[in-house]
Amino acid sequence: MFFVANFASAIVDFHAPRRAVRNDWGDPMANVRFMNPETIAKPGGYSHVVEAVGPGRIVYIAGQLGVKPDGTMPADFRSQAVQVFENLKNALASVGATFGDVVKMNAYLIDIKTNIKFHREVRDLYVNMKAPPASTTIGVPALAREDALYEVEAIVMLK
Repeated sequence: MFFVANFASAIVDFHAPRRAVRNDWGDPMANVRFMNPETIAKPGGYSHVVEAVGPGRIVYIAGQLGVKPDGTMPADFRSQAVQVFENLKNALASVGATFGDVVKMNAYLIDIKTNIKFHREVRDLYVNMKAPPASTTIGVPALAREDALYEVEAIVMLK
């Protein structure tokens, strides 16, 4: 957490073009761009997409809930799952990536015993299951938004 907290304190403008960022020790970091694609509901307190460019590009996609661009959220798990993956697809597209570029995916489910089948069904429609990313799926008692049932975050590697 120490690195994350210090990295966040180096952020000045979330919507600036890619720029060199210095960490709290004064060391230059990769060129970093923080983005919130217009095709995803505006977040509060975090960026949907963080792109770091060096010899390769690593992009971190914040956990996506089933929130539609208008801010509404479906009530059922499967519909939220479809929206989560549509949000991920839009976040990936904002940096020229696809699900084939995802190297790590973390999923958080409310009532995992009931909803794991929907998670797998919807995920398999989007992710290349011939070469799936490393993944972690966790059952949780609650998410940041009270009506949220599902959240997925991703790490992307681009050349």
